[in-house]
Amino acid sequence: MTFSQTVNDAQFILTEGAIIERLRRDPSIPLPSSILNTALLYTAEGPNILRHIYREYLHIGFHHDLPMLVLTPTWRANPERLAEAGLPAVTEVSEEAFRLLDQVRDGYGDYSKNIFVGGLMGCKGDAYRSAGALGEREARLFHEPQANALAQAKVDFLIASTLPAFTEAKGIAEVMAGTCVPYLLSFLVRGSGHLLDGTPLEEAVLSIDALVDRPPLCYLLNCVHPSVFEDALEAARGRDPGVLLRVIGLQANTSPKSPEELKGSTQLECEDPELFAARMMHLRLQFGTKIMGGCCGTDARHIYSLARKIRELLPRQETSTSQNEGRQRKSGRG
Repeated sequence: MTFSQTVNDAQFILTEGAIIERLRRDPSIPLPSSILNTALLYTAEGPNILRHIYREYLHIGFHHDLPMLVLTPTWRANPERLAEAGLPAVTEVSEEAFRLLDQVRDGYGDYSKNIFVGGLMGCKGDAYRSAGALGEREARLFHEPQANALAQAKVDFLIASTLPAFTEAKGIAEVMAGTCVPYLLSFLVRGSGHLLDGTPLEEAVLSIDALVDRPPLCYLLNCVHPSVFEDALEAARGRDPGVLLRVIGLQANTSPKSPEELKGSTQLECEDPELFAARMMHLRLQFGTKIMGGCCGTDARHIYSLARKIRELLPRQETSTSQNEGRQRKSGRG
């Protein structure tokens, strides 16, 4: 199936867990604050470090036979930040980031058809603050080069993640719609069901859907705890029940702290993987949430627990010969 068909038809879709935040936990890994994990594409050991983390997550999707989303290490790789970091132009970086994940995907035999590589983008400034967010026109001009570069690199879809402000999200949606590549938007919200700039979630969704000729396939929330997601969707549903048809995914934190508290925190709050997975499955029952994975505080343990609980709800299809062959080819790789 194509990516669009998978989003529409699959009962569950698994995503990766934390990448950037996991790398930050390891003091031996250089991670420039301005460009984050994009920098690892251009260090001696960086590509192997990235491959190892991505494979940890992909092994879980493979083992549980679930469609899987992985995202390029390009959240901060806009032309402005790349130039400041002395890295190549956005077109080259986008191609290199996609190539790394496409090569990892190729190692999974027949299961590779269930792996979808997303071109990841973020807001211009601080994702944990709405102050200073770009206006709609500014956002179109600023984000268009990266959106076009990722689309030209042949990603399966585009995704803008951890978006705190409505105006910048609108501009990003417009440039993504112009690429003809399927795309998703993922907001950062409070438990009241508002983006960090105060825009009601349902208003942001309905406005963007009406604004662009080709709306996002769906919307996600990320970098919030499952309890915050639950409160936010309950509040938004109370104002407009139709929001549940469009907000269908969560990449969750393991901490219920607010963005402001998390930004200043020096300690990792890591929820028990089984409790994390149980909270996520509760969201499935409450809202029909079907795209699920992790953000800050998560690692392979959390994604494994989540995948196991998802699989308990789904009939496992017979393993094909090609999948068995893929397992044999992949055994021992990591």
